[in-house]
Amino acid sequence: MIDLKELIRQTIANKENAYAPYSHFRVSVSLVTKSGKVYKGVNIENASFSPTICGERSAIASAVSDGEKDFDIIIIAGDSDYTYPCGVCRQVMAEFFDEDTKIIIAKSEDDYKFYSLADLLPYGFGKDDLHV
Repeated sequence: MIDLKELIRQTIANKENAYAPYSHFRVSVSLVTKSGKVYKGVNIENASFSPTICGERSAIASAVSDGEKDFDIIIIAGDSDYTYPCGVCRQVMAEFFDEDTKIIIAKSEDDYKFYSLADLLPYGFGKDDLHV
């Protein structure tokens, strides 16, 4: 069983590992698979900006690279009160998350909000939209 408050605390602490020399806006993510594995991600900036990768995509890429594609929880903590995923990250989440995946936006270990992907990406484009 996941200790949610402890995982949120670890996610917030992991912001120290973000590489954000340009924006100075750090984001840390913990992604929990349905099998119970935890993958961490941070934003990694680049001077030319386009190759910058967000923490959410960093964690998802790490998990998928390890063969994991079934996700239970994602916790997102950034340098603002509540840091929500950008549009690109929401689209990547749509590729891998199901309606049961819990998205937690954390301000602190005692102050966080739960969302579903449908809450954050209504009318999103997904596999079912491809007529192949």
